Amino acid sequence: MIKKISSRTTRQVNWAASIALREHAGRFHTLTLDNGTEFHDYKALEERFPLTCYFATPYHSWERGANENLNGLIRQYIPKGTCMSTLTQKQCDWIANELNTRPRKRHQFKTPKEIYYGSR
Repeated sequence: MIKKISSRTTRQVNWAASIALREHAGRFHTLTLDNGTEFHDYKALEERFPLTCYFATPYHSWERGANENLNGLIRQYIPKGTCMSTLTQKQCDWIANELNTRPRKRHQFKTPKEIYYGSR
C-alpha cells in the first residue's frame, strides 16, 4: 500500500495509516517505523488498532531491510529528485499494484499479492 498524504505530520500519517489498517483489519500485528517526527503519535495507532509499533535504532537501516528494499523498488518508478507531491493517489495505487504483482526471489518467485492473499 502506498498512501498519499498532504504533509509529513503526525496527523496526516496517522490518518493514512488508519485507512490502511482499517482496509486490512486484523492482518497487521506490528509496525516498524523509522524515527521521523511524523511517527511520534504512534500510541494513537496502538490504542485504535490491535498492533504494536516498534522503532528501528537510528542509523540502523538493516533493521528495516524489507522496507529499505521496497523503497529502492519504489524509486524505480519515482526517481530521486522527483517531487512526490505531484503524484496522485491513483498513481500511487498503480505503483503499488505493479510491485505487488511482481515476483520476488525472496518469496520463491511468488508475488507479494500471492503471499498476502494466498495463491488464487
